[in-house]
Amino acid sequence: MTELQRQLQLAKFYRKLKILVVDDFENFRLSIKQMIRSFGVERIEVASNGEDAVARCERESFDVIICDYNLGAGKNGQQALEELRYNKVLKHTSLFVMVTAETSKDMVMGALEYLPDGYITKPITKAVLQKRLDNLVEQRETLKPINAAVDKEDLDLAVELLDKEIKSNTKYVTWCLRTLANIYYQKEEFALAKKIYENVLSKRDIGWARLGMGKVRIALGENEEAVADLTGLLQSNGNLIEAYDALADAYLNLGKAKQAQQTLEEAVAISPHAIMRQKKLAKVADDNRDYESASDAHRKTMKLGFNSVHESAENYLNLGRCLSDLAEGDPTEEGKKRAKEAVHTMERVAKKFKDDSNVRMSAALIEARVHKGQGDERKSNEAMAKAEKVMNVADADPQTALEFAKTLYQMGRASEAESLLSDLAAKHASNSAIISQIEELLDEPVSLKQKAKARALNKEGIGAFEKGDLAGAIKVFEEAMVVTPKHPALNLNMIQVMLKQIELQGGNPELKRKCQTCLENVKHIPEQHRQFKRLQFLIKKVAAL
Repeated sequence: MTELQRQLQLAKFYRKLKILVVDDFENFRLSIKQMIRSFGVERIEVASNGEDAVARCERESFDVIICDYNLGAGKNGQQALEELRYNKVLKHTSLFVMVTAETSKDMVMGALEYLPDGYITKPITKAVLQKRLDNLVEQRETLKPINAAVDKEDLDLAVELLDKEIKSNTKYVTWCLRTLANIYYQKEEFALAKKIYENVLSKRDIGWARLGMGKVRIALGENEEAVADLTGLLQSNGNLIEAYDALADAYLNLGKAKQAQQTLEEAVAISPHAIMRQKKLAKVADDNRDYESASDAHRKTMKLGFNSVHESAENYLNLGRCLSDLAEGDPTEEGKKRAKEAVHTMERVAKKFKDDSNVRMSAALIEARVHKGQGDERKSNEAMAKAEKVMNVADADPQTALEFAKTLYQMGRASEAESLLSDLAAKHASNSAIISQIEELLDEPVSLKQKAKARALNKEGIGAFEKGDLAGAIKVFEEAMVVTPKHPALNLNMIQVMLKQIELQGGNPELKRKCQTCLENVKHIPEQHRQFKRLQFLIKKVAAL
C-alpha cells in the first residue's frame, strides 16, 4: 500500500469515528477538536471533568477517548480510565489516549499502569497528534474483529482470529501473540500460554514474554522457578511494575511473606499511585505484624481512594484499626498523634458513609478502643455507648460483630466477647475466613505489645521442651500465660509439657491441678476452632491421670 492509499484509507476510518475529548480547560478542548476535525472526524463530543467523562461513556459508546490526566477537582484521567476498565465500560475495540503535562516518574508510571492505548505529553502539535492517532486507528481497524470477539467474551472465536492473523505474518504479530497468550491464561489453558512464551523467548528476550512465563509458572505451582524468572527479569528491567506484583504472589505462595512485602515496597516506591497495590501491601504488612508499614500503606490506600472506583469504608476503617493498635498504651506524643488521626479518620468515615449502620458502628467501636488505649475512660465509654445504641448483633455483618467482640475484650467484658464469638462461629461454621478471624481474636485479645511478648515466650517455651528442659518450659509458659491467660495453643502446650513431666516423675498433684486450670482456661473455644480436637484429646489424657 502506498502512502497516498494509506491516507485515503485513514480518512475513511476517521469519518466513521466518534471521539470524546476530556479536559477541564475549554481552550484545550477546542484546540483538540479543531485538530481532529481536520483529520476528517465528524462526531466529536466533550467532557470537562472525570465524572462527566465516565457518565458519558456509560450512556454512549465512543471509538476514541482523548483524556487529560489533570482534570481539576474530582477524578483525574487515571481514575477515569481505571473506573471505565474496572466496570468493563471501555470496550476492547475502543481507544483511550492519555494526555498530560506531567513528567514526574511516579505520575507517568501510575498513568501507564492502567494501560492507555496511547500516551502523549503536552504541548501537543497537530503533527504529533495525527501521527499517534493514525497508527492507533489503523491498528484498531485491522484488529477490530479480534477485539470485538473479546468484548463479546467469545474467546474461542478470538483465538481462531488471532491464529489467522499470526499466520498471515502482519506487522501486528507480536500484539497477536501476546493477546493469544493472555487469552489462554484467562481460560486457564496454561500449557498453551507457556508454549507461546517459550517460542517467543527462544527467538528474543522480551520483557512481556518473561513476565507471562513467570505468571504461568505461578499458576502451575512452579513458584520457585517463577521467583528465579521474575527476579532475573527485574534485574534487567526494574520498571516493569507488574513483575513485582507477580513476584510478590510467588513469595506468598512459598510462605515468604517478608520477601513479598519487600517486593511490594519496591514496587510502590517506583509507582506509588496504584491503589490496589497499596491495599495489598497494607494487608501483607498487617499479616507480617509490621504495623508501622501497614499504617503508611493503609493511609495511602485511603487517600488514593478519593474519587476512585475503589473507594470504600474499609479503607478508612483499616487505617483506624491499625492506628488504634499502634497508639494503644503509648502515652508519647507519637502515640497521641496516632490516636488523634484515628479518631479523625473514624469521624470522616462515619460522616461519609452515614447511611451504612455497620460502618457507623465499626467507626464508633474503633474510636472507643482508641480512647481506651489512651487511658481516656470517659470518651471511651461515650463512644461505646454510641455504638451500642445502634448495635444490633443479630443484624450486623460478621466484620462488625468481630469489631464488637474486639472492643468488648478491650473494655474488660471478656465473657460477653467470648459468647458473641461462639455464636458467630456457629453461625458461620463453613466460612474459613471468618473462623480464622474468630480464632485469632479468641487466642490473643490483647494489645500488640502483649501479643509480641506472648509469642516470643511461647516460642521460647517450645524450644525448652524440645531440648528436654521440662521445668524450664513450664516456667516460660507460665510467664506467657500471665500475658494471654486464655490462649488455646499456649494452654495446650503447657498441658502437654506437664503430662510429660508427670509421666517421668510419677504422680504430681500440683501439676494435675495446673492441668485442670489450663483446661478451664480454654473451655470457651468453639468446636470450629483449629485447636478443638487437640483439646478433646488432652481432656481425655488429663482425666486418665
